[in-house]
Amino acid sequence: MAAVNPWDPASAPTAAGLLLNHWVASGIVTEEMLEISKRTAPCFVNFSRLQQISDIQAEIYQNNLEIELLKLEKDTADLIHPSYLVEKCDTLQSMSNHLEMVLKEKRAIRQRLLRPICQENLPVEAVYHRCMIHLLELAVIFIEKLETHLETIRNIPHLDTNLKKMSKALAKMDILVNETEELSENILRWREQQKEISSCIPKILTEESRLHKLAVVPPLPFVSKVHAQTVNAK
Repeated sequence: MAAVNPWDPASAPTAAGLLLNHWVASGIVTEEMLEISKRTAPCFVNFSRLQQISDIQAEIYQNNLEIELLKLEKDTADLIHPSYLVEKCDTLQSMSNHLEMVLKEKRAIRQRLLRPICQENLPVEAVYHRCMIHLLELAVIFIEKLETHLETIRNIPHLDTNLKKMSKALAKMDILVNETEELSENILRWREQQKEISSCIPKILTEESRLHKLAVVPPLPFVSKVHAQTVNAK
């Protein structure tokens, strides 16, 4: 629907139209001026468009708000939705009925558990025999490793203490490794020294023998004469 132009004198007998008629009659405003104003200044049409834009924005905001509410309802449906609550109540009621029956038949169940199982079996369809064999193998493996698993579970509370002990043992091991390396280096150095000493011993013995030969002095002349006199006297 097109907006009514208040500047058009023929559109409606309004106060603005009457004023324009009076101005045209008096010559203050001409028809050409009115035509120009009609073509170039559709201000009321722009106002209606702005009003439509604001209405659309308000509708978009309302739709976004409804979408957020629906998302919130979807996220919390399991807590507040009546159908979910009814389902949970039914589940709890069935569990309570089952527990009540267990408590009523407690003595019979205890006797049944204490009675040894012998010559009894569970009927299993032939299609599931292969699966049962696989399950039995898994059960045997689990029973074999049950003690190891239990020991692991028992050691979980002491894990921090064991880690600290391992850290201390590793530190001591590092110290012992360093000491062993130093000792091995000392042993190798001592072996080199012993090799050097053993290689020098023949040279030293040769030098001593040579010096010993040089140190032997021939007999003096007077000693030979005295010896000759004693022989003649005899």
